[in-house]
Amino acid sequence: MRPLIRSIFFFLSLILSVYEARATHVRAGEITAKRISSTSLTYEITFTGYFDIQNGKPAADAQVDVEFFIGSVGPFKVPRKMPITDIGNNTTRNEYTFTYTFPAPGRFEISTNLDKRNNNVLNIGPPPTQELSFYVKSTLVINASLGQNRTPVLLNAPIDLAAVGQKYIHNPNAYDADGDSLAYRLVVPQQGVPGRPGGTNVQYMDPNRVQLPGSTSPGMTEDGQIPATFGIDAITGDLSWDSPSIPGYYNVAFVVEEWRNGIKIGEIVRDMQIIVVEARNDRPKLDSIPDLCVEAGTLIQQVIKATDKNGDRLILTTSGGVYRTDLIDPQVAQFIANQPNPLGEAGGVFRWQTSCDHIRLEPYDVLFKVEDNAGPNFPNPSLFRKLVDIKTFRIRVYGPRPQNLQATPTADASGRAFRLTWNNYQCQVPGAQVVIYRKEGCSDYQADACQPGLPPGLGYIEVGRVPVGTNAFVDNNNAQGLRRGVKYSYRLVVEFPRPGANIDEPGYLNGGGSSLPSAEFCLDLPLLVPVITNVTVDSTSTTSGIITVKWTRPIGVDPATLEGPSQYRLFRATGLTGTNFTLVATINTTLQPGQPDTLFVDKDLNTTANAYRYQLEYYFTQNGTLVKLDTSEPASSVRLEQGQAQSRQVRLQWEANVPWMNTNQRHRVYRENPGRPGTYNQIAEVAVQGPQTFTYLDDGTDKYTADGTVNVTLSADSVYCYRVETVGTYGNERIKPAILLNFSQKICVAPLDTIKPCPPVLSLDTLDCSQIAPDEYCNQTTFTNNLSWVYPAKNAQGNDCDPNVVSYNIYYARYADETPALLTSVLPPPTPRQLRMLTPASVPLRDATT
Repeated sequence: MRPLIRSIFFFLSLILSVYEARATHVRAGEITAKRISSTSLTYEITFTGYFDIQNGKPAADAQVDVEFFIGSVGPFKVPRKMPITDIGNNTTRNEYTFTYTFPAPGRFEISTNLDKRNNNVLNIGPPPTQELSFYVKSTLVINASLGQNRTPVLLNAPIDLAAVGQKYIHNPNAYDADGDSLAYRLVVPQQGVPGRPGGTNVQYMDPNRVQLPGSTSPGMTEDGQIPATFGIDAITGDLSWDSPSIPGYYNVAFVVEEWRNGIKIGEIVRDMQIIVVEARNDRPKLDSIPDLCVEAGTLIQQVIKATDKNGDRLILTTSGGVYRTDLIDPQVAQFIANQPNPLGEAGGVFRWQTSCDHIRLEPYDVLFKVEDNAGPNFPNPSLFRKLVDIKTFRIRVYGPRPQNLQATPTADASGRAFRLTWNNYQCQVPGAQVVIYRKEGCSDYQADACQPGLPPGLGYIEVGRVPVGTNAFVDNNNAQGLRRGVKYSYRLVVEFPRPGANIDEPGYLNGGGSSLPSAEFCLDLPLLVPVITNVTVDSTSTTSGIITVKWTRPIGVDPATLEGPSQYRLFRATGLTGTNFTLVATINTTLQPGQPDTLFVDKDLNTTANAYRYQLEYYFTQNGTLVKLDTSEPASSVRLEQGQAQSRQVRLQWEANVPWMNTNQRHRVYRENPGRPGTYNQIAEVAVQGPQTFTYLDDGTDKYTADGTVNVTLSADSVYCYRVETVGTYGNERIKPAILLNFSQKICVAPLDTIKPCPPVLSLDTLDCSQIAPDEYCNQTTFTNNLSWVYPAKNAQGNDCDPNVVSYNIYYARYADETPALLTSVLPPPTPRQLRMLTPASVPLRDATT
């Protein structure tokens, strides 16, 4: 032991020897609460205190009761439960429990104050000669709309020793039986006033900032980094100090917050003591334990292993809500320790048969702790200090995937519907629902065991939900509607409820969450009618615009079975979403190969101002009369517009309202060649996702070189013309062509100009009167001022000046306080030039002002 540390340790020994006389005894504690009635707001409230029996045993023994306050109501004097539990490291666990019925829902602060804390704690004050009380509180929210609520319970006692120079980790092993999300944050320990509610912060500093008197050393971590660190992980709750440098007592406090549906619904405070000692051994090490995600019904078997490089005896223990029937439904976990273990090693197998009762959104945290003890080679066992290492095993239990999803087209009033069926769901949790999702197109998405639900980016929308006991659903023309020719993908996800209002109801301990998604089922409606494949703008004009419309033949119709001719009727509406359709063409057909019966060229349109939308009806002959079979989905032309852009750039954006998919493709942008009207050069391929990405910013660069490179310098004084070609598909192998190409109308636009001109730098060659002979110009009536100027490349702020100057305006004023008037305008020359300005004859030279 180093001499300085020996001196400190001896000094602390002297301090600790007076603890018993000063009657200080409280090391740590927290308050928890749980509801015990389904018919009233009756809760069981417990303060768990950890008392020092090495230096304050008489005071610890005398703490036969504590006083609680609920808000400002109280005090409630509550006796200690027996027996008292010795948990090692000269510490006992003491519990004080009472029941309380709250008068109504609300937010309640439950607190207690004990006299006294351990004295001479190194990082809190007032100074150690003044004893401090111990105050903690918890907040409980009772809200019927949020369901039942219990505080978390902290399953790992705060009693482990920290060693000088070695990293210390504590985890409270918090478990929330309601399945609420937990978060952690540090707070300042508090003291209170006996017989009164409320607490105040003590003087406090983080333990890693404590220094020896006169020292400026910041301390260092276990691996020699500076400075030492102290903090808590907001998600896992790991409280770490890397690493202590001064032996002694330290107190810290942290909050465990409960969150449900994005709302904080309560919190508890743990105030705990860290005992730092000089240790002649190294702490043992647990092997890392990866997080695990499983479907309910999976048998988990996880090997746990710990080692000690000093060859000490090891004790491996574990805690967590998964071991307690009061915190989870039956089928608790087991830990089967290896027996015997050689020196320096410990291990075992964690085993848990999960079930539907264990499904919840939040993970289950299982804490493993390994503690060393003096081995046979340790010279003096009485000087041995037990050190620990901890690891948290996080397990997520999700609902199993719905199985055997099937879908078939079925008839309804619209003739467009799918009937979905699936196997009876494995986990019949009360209140759970099967959610039906649909998207256009098929996908190869495969969710792994840690991906419940469906990510929003996949494009699925919810089309319905049914109770978990149901195994069928009919999807028929809901808000988005079903369209022929489009392939649809269906998936199922089961959503589980939060805890219910009745603590006795089945599934009360389930904590919400979603199942893993079912396998995809992909299909389309029968193609009995034609589908439109093209609406492309051939010519842009206000009066003679042209659009070509194409469609398929009715794929599901056999011409040999027809009684007579068939007929297409093509309708048109104005606008991308127009619904006022008028008949524009009637085309008779016998559906024989080679007939030009699936195309119509629509002329004399205002394609400059309007997009147009088309719809096709198909008729067949029945009993000598034409009868309508069905109507196709409408499809619009592509509409191209100019969007907002920066200077010397053109922003293009386009849209089309079509039954096929223009998304996840590469659209083509064309720009008219300068000097060659009517010829276009492709300048870009735009990788688009959703409609919001149908946009392109042209800066003049040709980014598509396959047809030659035509770069231009965009000028606000010029106009540039563009067209866009969309690329789409139905994703249906029966519809040809597979790739659908459609042009927009032409637009001609000028780039934005946001670069301002700059003031010219003006020079004036004036007459020098001192150089003129007194009588030389006495009879002269006109005089000349020579002006010259330079146009700068940048302004005073360093910004570019617009070089495209149209003219220079020259202003003249007779006197300095007059408003100048426009004298003349000068066209910009390639180089600075001078202007001869005639001064009015009536103005004497000495009075002229320019």
